[in-house]
Amino acid sequence: MLRESVTEHGTADLLEDFVQLLKPDGSRVANPTFDTWVADVTDEQLVSLYEDMVVVRRIDAEATALQRQGELGLWAPLLGQEAAQIGSARALRDDDFIFSSYRENAVAYCRGVALTDLLSMWRGHSHGGWDPYTVNMAVPAIIIGAQALHATGYAMGIKAEAADSVAITYFGDGATSQGDVNEALVFAASFDAPVVFFCQNNQWAISEPVGVQAKRHISERAPGFGIPSMRTDGNDVLAVMAATRIALDRARGGGGPTFIEAVTYRMGPHTTSDDPSRYRTKDELEEWKGKDPITRLEALLESTGALSDKVRARVKAKADAVAGELRQGVISMEDPHPLSVFDNVYAEPHSWLERQKSQYAAYLETFEGDER
Repeated sequence: MLRESVTEHGTADLLEDFVQLLKPDGSRVANPTFDTWVADVTDEQLVSLYEDMVVVRRIDAEATALQRQGELGLWAPLLGQEAAQIGSARALRDDDFIFSSYRENAVAYCRGVALTDLLSMWRGHSHGGWDPYTVNMAVPAIIIGAQALHATGYAMGIKAEAADSVAITYFGDGATSQGDVNEALVFAASFDAPVVFFCQNNQWAISEPVGVQAKRHISERAPGFGIPSMRTDGNDVLAVMAATRIALDRARGGGGPTFIEAVTYRMGPHTTSDDPSRYRTKDELEEWKGKDPITRLEALLESTGALSDKVRARVKAKADAVAGELRQGVISMEDPHPLSVFDNVYAEPHSWLERQKSQYAAYLETFEGDER
């Protein structure tokens, strides 16, 4: 629920102190406030959300395999966080602008980012991957928490233009310890900026558990800045969608920013260079597998008869086709010209950068004809 002030609800380890509409076993939970915000979601739309999650999990698995096979330099898996990303992204309008971290590949998929563009940065072929203005989504922010400031600034621009679009920024629990996120909250609250702060609390900031970052729920920080907050089950696609719709409606109506904490779990490594077995237990992973966002929606659809064998086969075929297209697109990428690394660094010509470019070009010329 929206919290205008800090509550007395437990500490950060009380994970189930959140809004939940869909239990891990697929049964629905009644919530008069949140149910109204997803009352229009039909079985057909639920199947579409299910398809989204299955497809992006397949994308994630394929990208991980490509990295292991030497086709990508690095990859940041989202395994386990599909509902948080799909439920929120599908609540947005096309003119809402997204500022993400490096793990929101499901959000990018929902925005229509080309499959190869999802991976071009990780292959070292581009600075970011896509043109932000074609999909209204900024390229991934590698600097932890920086995107929160970008979103707040953009939202202040929206307000100055008297538009009713909204900016949304995604970040993890670890980013809330960064100054950038806290500074963004200050500015957003002070200027009533139409921005949604979406924190995916996946329990681990690389190898540090969330209990080291926060002794109380992360969502309880926002009211201290004057920003209402909600805490939802991040593995429940319906609860996430409802919370996001509430926040968006508030922003569009001039109510200013909202903070959402989606309690989820990173089932894979922080990136493919990480070994999570060094800092978390098998029992913990097994516990969270029982809360899987896809299997719970699957169970709901099975109970209503909306998930037939035909639908399953179609979804699987779609996921396999997307994975095949992704793989072919990556391995067939042509290597960029070395000097293209200087492209799009600045909006206008820059003498300092041009000097570097000329020096690098001279360096490359020393290799011409070299057979090594």
